Amino acid sequence: MSSTLGNEPLVGRTCQLRELLDFRNEIVHPKDRPTGPSIFVGLEHIERDTGVRIGAERIDLSELTGRRARFQAGDIVYGYLRPYLNKVWIAEFDGICSVDQYVFTVRPGVDRDYVARFLRSDQFLRTAPINAAPGQLPRIRSGEIGATQIVLPDLAEQQRISAILNKADGLRRRRKSAIDLLASYVQSMFLDMFGSPATNPNKYGLKTFGEISKIFSDGPFGSNLKSSHYTETGVRVIRLQNIGVGTFIDEDSAFVSEDHFRSLSKHACLPGDVLIGTLGDPNLRACLHPDWIPVALNKADCVQLRPNRDIALPEYLVALINLPSLEELARGLVRGQTRTRISMGRLRNLPVPIAPIEDQRCFVEKVRAVSKLRKVYDSSGESIQSLFAALEARAFSAEF
Repeated sequence: MSSTLGNEPLVGRTCQLRELLDFRNEIVHPKDRPTGPSIFVGLEHIERDTGVRIGAERIDLSELTGRRARFQAGDIVYGYLRPYLNKVWIAEFDGICSVDQYVFTVRPGVDRDYVARFLRSDQFLRTAPINAAPGQLPRIRSGEIGATQIVLPDLAEQQRISAILNKADGLRRRRKSAIDLLASYVQSMFLDMFGSPATNPNKYGLKTFGEISKIFSDGPFGSNLKSSHYTETGVRVIRLQNIGVGTFIDEDSAFVSEDHFRSLSKHACLPGDVLIGTLGDPNLRACLHPDWIPVALNKADCVQLRPNRDIALPEYLVALINLPSLEELARGLVRGQTRTRISMGRLRNLPVPIAPIEDQRCFVEKVRAVSKLRKVYDSSGESIQSLFAALEARAFSAEF
Protein backbone atom coordinates (compact mmCIF):
# COMPACT_ATOMS: atom_id res chain seq x y z
CA MET A 1 0.00 0.00 0.00
CA SER A 2 1.48 3.34 -1.04
CA SER A 3 1.12 6.61 0.85
CA THR A 4 -0.16 9.58 -1.12
CA LEU A 5 -0.56 13.30 -0.69
CA GLY A 6 -3.60 14.15 -2.78
CA ASN A 7 -3.02 12.16 -5.97
CA GLU A 8 0.77 12.28 -5.78
CA PRO A 9 2.56 9.12 -4.58
CA LEU A 10 5.07 9.68 -1.79
CA VAL A 11 7.18 6.57 -2.05
CA GLY A 12 10.37 6.65 -4.09
CA ARG A 13 11.10 10.32 -3.48
CA THR A 14 12.16 12.81 -0.84
CA CYS A 15 9.24 14.24 1.09
CA GLN A 16 8.56 16.19 4.26
CA LEU A 17 7.80 14.44 7.53
CA ARG A 18 4.48 16.27 7.79
CA GLU A 19 3.32 14.18 4.84
CA LEU A 20 3.86 11.02 6.90
CA LEU A 21 2.91 12.10 10.43
CA ASP A 22 -0.03 13.60 12.27
CA PHE A 23 0.43 15.48 15.54
CA ARG A 24 -1.72 14.08 18.36
CA ASN A 25 -2.53 17.11 20.50
CA GLU A 26 -4.52 15.55 23.34
CA ILE A 27 -3.75 17.28 26.64
CA VAL A 28 -4.82 15.99 30.05
CA HIS A 29 -5.27 18.98 32.37
CA PRO A 30 -5.97 18.92 36.13
CA LYS A 31 -8.69 21.56 35.72
CA ASP A 32 -10.70 19.01 33.70
CA ARG A 33 -10.68 16.75 36.79
CA PRO A 34 -9.57 13.53 35.07
CA THR A 35 -9.92 10.29 37.01
CA GLY A 36 -8.79 6.71 36.77
CA PRO A 37 -5.45 4.91 36.55
CA SER A 38 -2.86 5.63 33.88
CA ILE A 39 0.80 5.05 33.12
CA PHE A 40 3.18 8.02 32.99
CA VAL A 41 6.30 7.97 30.83
CA GLY A 42 8.68 10.92 31.19
CA LEU A 43 11.90 11.74 29.39
CA GLU A 44 13.80 10.07 32.22
CA HIS A 45 12.09 6.79 31.36
CA ILE A 46 13.45 6.66 27.79
CA GLU A 47 16.99 5.48 27.08
CA ARG A 48 19.13 7.78 25.01
CA ASP A 49 19.64 6.86 21.32
CA THR A 50 18.04 3.40 21.47
CA GLY A 51 14.31 4.07 21.78
CA VAL A 52 14.14 1.62 24.69
CA ARG A 53 11.79 2.43 27.55
CA ILE A 54 13.61 1.87 30.84
CA GLY A 55 10.80 2.77 33.24
CA ALA A 56 7.28 4.08 33.79
CA GLU A 57 5.10 5.15 36.70
CA ARG A 58 1.57 4.01 37.50
CA ILE A 59 -0.47 7.02 38.59
CA ASP A 60 -4.02 8.12 39.29
CA LEU A 61 -5.14 10.94 37.00
CA SER A 62 -7.05 12.58 39.85
CA GLU A 63 -3.72 13.46 41.47
CA LEU A 64 -2.19 15.28 38.50
CA THR A 65 -0.62 18.63 39.38
CA GLY A 66 0.27 19.71 35.85
CA ARG A 67 -0.56 19.17 32.19
CA ARG A 68 0.29 15.90 30.48
CA ALA A 69 0.05 14.71 26.87
CA ARG A 70 -1.92 11.57 26.01
CA PHE A 71 -0.49 8.86 23.75
CA GLN A 72 -1.84 5.57 22.42
CA ALA A 73 -0.12 2.28 21.67
CA GLY A 74 1.80 2.57 18.40
CA ASP A 75 2.32 6.34 18.59
CA ILE A 76 5.79 7.82 18.23
CA VAL A 77 6.66 9.81 21.37
CA TYR A 78 9.41 12.36 20.68
CA GLY A 79 11.32 14.35 23.32
CA TYR A 80 11.63 17.79 21.78
CA LEU A 81 13.52 19.41 24.69
CA ARG A 82 17.25 18.88 24.10
CA PRO A 83 16.52 16.83 20.99
CA TYR A 84 20.16 15.74 20.70
CA LEU A 85 19.41 13.27 23.52
CA ASN A 86 17.38 11.18 21.03
CA LYS A 87 14.56 10.30 23.40
CA VAL A 88 12.33 8.77 20.71
CA TRP A 89 10.03 5.92 21.69
CA ILE A 90 7.27 3.87 20.05
CA ALA A 91 4.52 3.51 22.67
CA GLU A 92 3.72 -0.06 23.70
CA PHE A 93 0.51 0.90 25.55
CA ASP A 94 -1.88 3.80 26.12
CA GLY A 95 -0.79 6.37 28.68
CA ILE A 96 0.36 9.94 29.32
CA CYS A 97 3.71 11.68 29.00
CA SER A 98 5.27 14.99 29.96
CA VAL A 99 4.45 17.96 27.74
CA ASP A 100 8.10 18.28 26.71
CA GLN A 101 7.37 15.34 24.41
CA TYR A 102 5.42 15.38 21.14
CA VAL A 103 3.10 12.55 20.19
CA PHE A 104 2.84 11.58 16.50
CA THR A 105 0.77 9.03 14.63
CA VAL A 106 2.12 7.52 11.41
CA ARG A 107 -0.11 7.44 8.35
CA PRO A 108 -1.00 4.17 6.59
CA GLY A 109 1.49 2.78 4.12
CA VAL A 110 4.54 4.02 6.06
CA ASP A 111 6.72 1.84 8.27
CA ARG A 112 6.51 3.32 11.77
CA ASP A 113 9.91 1.97 12.82
CA TYR A 114 11.58 3.49 9.75
CA VAL A 115 10.24 6.95 10.65
CA ALA A 116 11.12 6.58 14.36
CA ARG A 117 14.66 5.55 13.47
CA PHE A 118 15.00 8.55 11.17
CA LEU A 119 13.87 10.87 13.98
CA ARG A 120 16.58 9.27 16.15
CA SER A 121 19.28 9.48 13.48
CA ASP A 122 22.29 11.78 13.27
CA GLN A 123 21.05 12.91 9.87
CA PHE A 124 17.84 14.25 11.39
CA LEU A 125 19.73 16.11 14.09
CA ARG A 126 22.04 17.65 11.49
CA THR A 127 19.25 18.83 9.21
CA ALA A 128 16.41 19.70 11.61
CA PRO A 129 16.29 23.36 12.74
CA ILE A 130 16.88 23.25 16.51
CA ASN A 131 16.06 26.45 18.39
CA ALA A 132 18.74 27.42 20.93
CA ALA A 133 17.51 30.86 21.99
CA PRO A 134 19.39 32.59 24.85
CA GLY A 135 18.02 31.61 28.25
CA GLN A 136 16.19 28.57 26.88
CA LEU A 137 17.09 24.93 26.58
CA PRO A 138 17.55 23.73 22.97
CA ARG A 139 14.27 22.54 21.49
CA ILE A 140 12.56 21.80 18.21
CA ARG A 141 9.02 22.78 17.23
CA SER A 142 6.53 20.31 15.82
CA GLY A 143 6.24 22.41 12.66
CA GLU A 144 10.00 22.28 12.17
CA ILE A 145 9.93 18.52 12.54
CA GLY A 146 7.17 18.42 9.94
CA ALA A 147 9.24 20.47 7.48
CA THR A 148 12.27 18.16 7.71
CA GLN A 149 12.89 16.11 4.58
CA ILE A 150 13.18 12.32 4.55
CA VAL A 151 13.99 9.85 1.78
CA LEU A 152 10.98 7.54 1.44
CA PRO A 153 11.58 4.28 -0.43
CA ASP A 154 8.70 1.88 -0.96
CA LEU A 155 7.21 0.14 2.05
CA ALA A 156 9.09 -3.14 1.52
CA GLU A 157 12.39 -1.26 1.38
CA GLN A 158 11.51 0.75 4.49
CA GLN A 159 10.88 -2.51 6.32
CA ARG A 160 14.13 -4.02 5.01
CA ILE A 161 16.13 -1.02 6.23
CA SER A 162 14.40 -1.14 9.62
CA ALA A 163 15.21 -4.85 9.95
CA ILE A 164 18.90 -4.27 9.15
CA LEU A 165 19.15 -1.45 11.70
CA ASN A 166 17.32 -3.58 14.28
CA LYS A 167 19.95 -6.31 13.89
CA ALA A 168 22.78 -3.81 14.20
CA ASP A 169 21.10 -2.29 17.24
CA GLY A 170 21.07 -5.75 18.79
CA LEU A 171 24.85 -5.50 19.22
CA ARG A 172 24.40 -2.40 21.34
CA ARG A 173 21.72 -4.07 23.43
CA ARG A 174 23.88 -7.16 24.02
CA ARG A 175 26.70 -4.96 25.25
CA LYS A 176 24.27 -3.27 27.63
CA SER A 177 23.11 -6.68 28.86
CA ALA A 178 26.73 -7.58 29.65
CA ILE A 179 27.09 -4.37 31.65
CA ASP A 180 23.86 -5.15 33.51
CA LEU A 181 25.28 -8.58 34.39
CA LEU A 182 28.34 -6.90 35.90
CA ALA A 183 26.05 -4.78 38.08
CA SER A 184 24.21 -7.93 39.19
CA TYR A 185 27.55 -9.55 40.01
CA VAL A 186 28.44 -6.69 42.36
CA GLN A 187 25.13 -7.16 44.16
CA SER A 188 25.76 -10.92 44.43
CA MET A 189 29.24 -10.29 45.88
CA PHE A 190 27.76 -7.97 48.49
CA LEU A 191 25.17 -10.52 49.56
CA ASP A 192 27.77 -13.31 49.72
CA MET A 193 30.07 -11.23 51.91
CA PHE A 194 27.63 -9.31 54.09
CA GLY A 195 24.18 -10.81 53.69
CA SER A 196 20.91 -8.96 53.19
CA PRO A 197 20.58 -5.67 55.10
CA ALA A 198 16.95 -6.57 55.78
CA THR A 199 17.93 -9.62 57.86
CA ASN A 200 21.52 -8.63 58.84
CA PRO A 201 22.63 -12.27 59.36
CA ASN A 202 26.12 -11.24 60.56
CA LYS A 203 24.65 -9.01 63.29
CA TYR A 204 26.58 -5.93 62.21
CA GLY A 205 26.05 -2.77 64.21
CA LEU A 206 23.31 -0.47 62.89
CA LYS A 207 24.01 3.16 62.10
CA THR A 208 21.84 5.70 60.32
CA PHE A 209 23.01 7.30 57.10
CA GLY A 210 23.24 10.56 59.01
CA GLU A 211 25.58 9.04 61.58
CA ILE A 212 28.07 7.76 59.00
CA SER A 213 28.07 10.96 56.92
CA LYS A 214 30.17 14.08 56.98
CA ILE A 215 27.67 15.61 54.54
CA PHE A 216 24.15 14.36 53.86
CA SER A 217 22.26 16.90 51.80
CA ASP A 218 20.12 17.29 48.71
CA GLY A 219 20.26 20.18 46.28
CA PRO A 220 18.68 23.62 46.28
CA PHE A 221 14.91 23.83 45.93
CA GLY A 222 12.53 26.17 44.16
CA SER A 223 13.73 29.48 42.77
CA ASN A 224 17.35 28.86 43.81
CA LEU A 225 17.80 26.44 40.91
CA LYS A 226 15.45 26.56 37.92
CA SER A 227 15.84 25.46 34.33
CA SER A 228 16.25 29.14 33.41
CA HIS A 229 19.54 29.09 35.36
CA TYR A 230 20.98 26.41 33.06
CA THR A 231 23.78 27.33 30.68
CA GLU A 232 25.57 25.44 27.91
CA THR A 233 28.83 25.29 29.89
CA GLY A 234 29.97 25.89 33.46
CA VAL A 235 29.51 23.77 36.58
CA ARG A 236 27.72 20.46 36.03
CA VAL A 237 24.28 19.95 37.60
CA ILE A 238 23.56 16.41 38.79
CA ARG A 239 19.94 15.47 38.18
CA LEU A 240 17.85 12.39 38.74
CA GLN A 241 18.40 11.10 35.20
CA ASN A 242 22.17 11.07 35.83
CA ILE A 243 21.91 8.71 38.81
CA GLY A 244 21.75 5.10 37.68
CA VAL A 245 21.94 1.87 39.64
CA GLY A 246 25.65 1.78 40.38
CA THR A 247 26.60 3.95 37.41
CA PHE A 248 26.68 7.65 36.62
CA ILE A 249 24.66 8.22 33.44
CA ASP A 250 26.50 10.86 31.45
CA GLU A 251 23.68 12.22 29.34
CA ASP A 252 21.23 15.07 29.39
CA SER A 253 23.98 17.34 30.71
CA ALA A 254 23.00 20.57 32.42
CA PHE A 255 25.23 23.33 33.75
CA VAL A 256 25.04 26.58 35.71
CA SER A 257 27.39 29.53 35.48
CA GLU A 258 30.35 29.84 37.85
CA ASP A 259 28.70 32.92 39.39
CA HIS A 260 25.45 31.10 40.15
CA PHE A 261 27.34 28.11 41.52
CA ARG A 262 29.19 30.32 43.98
CA SER A 263 25.85 31.40 45.45
CA LEU A 264 25.00 27.71 46.01
CA SER A 265 28.47 26.36 46.81
CA LYS A 266 27.29 24.72 50.05
CA HIS A 267 25.72 22.10 47.75
CA ALA A 268 29.02 21.29 46.01
CA CYS A 269 29.50 17.60 45.17
CA LEU A 270 32.98 16.13 44.76
CA PRO A 271 34.46 12.93 43.27
CA GLY A 272 33.90 9.98 45.60
CA ASP A 273 30.66 11.34 47.03
CA VAL A 274 27.72 8.93 46.96
CA LEU A 275 24.86 10.28 44.81
CA ILE A 276 21.42 8.97 45.76
CA GLY A 277 18.25 9.29 43.70
CA THR A 278 15.11 9.33 45.85
CA LEU A 279 12.51 9.79 43.10
CA GLY A 280 11.83 7.73 39.99
CA ASP A 281 12.45 4.10 39.15
CA PRO A 282 13.75 2.60 41.34
CA ASN A 283 12.78 4.90 44.20
CA LEU A 284 16.18 4.39 45.80
CA ARG A 285 19.36 4.09 43.75
CA ALA A 286 22.95 5.28 44.04
CA CYS A 287 26.20 5.78 42.16
CA LEU A 288 29.57 7.42 42.78
CA HIS A 289 30.30 10.98 41.74
CA PRO A 290 32.81 10.28 38.91
CA ASP A 291 36.38 11.56 39.18
CA TRP A 292 36.19 13.25 35.78
CA ILE A 293 33.69 15.81 37.09
CA PRO A 294 35.82 17.89 39.50
CA VAL A 295 32.87 19.63 41.13
CA ALA A 296 29.11 19.62 40.57
CA LEU A 297 25.85 20.88 42.01
CA ASN A 298 23.15 18.40 42.97
CA LYS A 299 19.49 19.14 42.39
CA ALA A 300 16.48 18.51 44.62
CA ASP A 301 15.72 14.80 45.16
CA CYS A 302 19.41 14.03 44.44
CA VAL A 303 21.03 13.37 47.81
CA GLN A 304 24.76 13.82 48.31
CA LEU A 305 26.34 11.54 50.92
CA ARG A 306 29.98 12.16 51.82
CA PRO A 307 30.86 9.33 54.18
CA ASN A 308 33.20 9.27 57.13
CA ARG A 309 35.67 6.81 55.60
CA ASP A 310 36.74 5.56 58.98
CA ILE A 311 33.25 4.05 59.24
CA ALA A 312 31.98 3.39 55.70
CA LEU A 313 33.51 3.40 52.22
CA PRO A 314 31.65 4.94 49.25
CA GLU A 315 31.63 1.76 47.13
CA TYR A 316 30.22 -0.25 50.04
CA LEU A 317 27.41 2.28 50.50
CA VAL A 318 26.59 2.40 46.78
CA ALA A 319 26.22 -1.38 46.67
CA LEU A 320 24.21 -1.38 49.90
CA ILE A 321 21.78 1.29 48.69
CA ASN A 322 21.22 -0.44 45.35
CA LEU A 323 20.14 -3.73 46.90
CA PRO A 324 16.42 -4.44 46.35
CA SER A 325 16.28 -5.61 49.98
CA LEU A 326 17.33 -2.15 51.18
CA GLU A 327 14.57 -0.58 49.11
CA GLU A 328 12.18 -2.97 50.82
CA LEU A 329 13.61 -1.88 54.17
CA ALA A 330 12.97 1.74 53.22
CA ARG A 331 9.48 1.17 51.79
CA GLY A 332 7.83 2.68 54.85
CA LEU A 333 9.64 5.93 54.07
CA VAL A 334 8.04 6.34 50.64
CA ARG A 335 5.45 9.09 50.32
CA GLY A 336 3.21 10.30 47.48
CA GLN A 337 0.81 8.74 45.01
CA THR A 338 1.42 10.34 41.62
CA ARG A 339 5.22 10.37 41.91
CA THR A 340 6.50 8.54 44.95
CA ARG A 341 9.66 9.74 46.69
CA ILE A 342 11.71 9.22 49.83
CA SER A 343 12.43 12.45 51.67
CA MET A 344 16.02 13.22 52.59
CA GLY A 345 15.11 13.61 56.27
CA ARG A 346 13.55 10.15 56.47
CA LEU A 347 16.43 8.57 54.60
CA ARG A 348 18.97 10.26 56.88
CA ASN A 349 17.44 8.45 59.87
CA LEU A 350 17.27 5.00 58.27
CA PRO A 351 19.44 2.54 60.26
CA VAL A 352 21.52 0.17 58.12
CA PRO A 353 24.08 -2.54 58.98
CA ILE A 354 27.69 -1.37 58.66
CA ALA A 355 30.32 -4.11 58.21
CA PRO A 356 33.82 -3.80 59.70
CA ILE A 357 35.96 -1.42 57.68
CA GLU A 358 38.55 -4.11 56.78
CA ASP A 359 35.81 -6.27 55.26
CA GLN A 360 34.57 -3.26 53.35
CA ARG A 361 38.08 -2.68 51.94
CA CYS A 362 38.18 -6.28 50.70
CA PHE A 363 34.82 -5.77 48.98
CA VAL A 364 35.98 -2.49 47.40
CA GLU A 365 39.01 -4.23 45.84
CA LYS A 366 36.67 -6.66 44.12
CA VAL A 367 34.36 -3.87 42.98
CA ARG A 368 37.29 -2.01 41.42
CA ALA A 369 38.29 -5.14 39.50
CA VAL A 370 34.76 -5.28 38.07
CA SER A 371 35.01 -1.57 37.22
CA LYS A 372 38.12 -2.24 35.12
CA LEU A 373 36.18 -4.83 33.14
CA ARG A 374 33.36 -2.31 32.74
CA LYS A 375 35.81 0.13 31.13
CA VAL A 376 36.68 -2.54 28.53
CA TYR A 377 32.98 -2.84 27.64
CA ASP A 378 32.68 0.93 27.49
CA SER A 379 35.62 1.11 25.06
CA SER A 380 34.12 -1.56 22.79
CA GLY A 381 30.83 0.30 22.93
CA GLU A 382 32.42 3.33 21.30
CA SER A 383 33.49 1.19 18.31
CA ILE A 384 30.04 -0.38 18.02
CA GLN A 385 28.44 3.06 18.13
CA SER A 386 30.68 4.34 15.32
CA LEU A 387 29.80 1.37 13.11
CA PHE A 388 26.10 1.81 13.80
CA ALA A 389 26.28 5.53 12.94
CA ALA A 390 27.90 4.75 9.59
CA LEU A 391 25.24 2.15 8.78
CA GLU A 392 22.46 4.54 9.79
CA ALA A 393 23.91 7.31 7.59
CA ARG A 394 23.74 5.04 4.56
CA ALA A 395 20.18 3.96 5.40
CA PHE A 396 18.76 7.47 5.24
CA SER A 397 20.74 8.72 2.27
CA ALA A 398 19.23 6.25 -0.23
CA GLU A 399 22.46 4.20 -0.45
CA PHE A 400 20.94 0.87 0.59
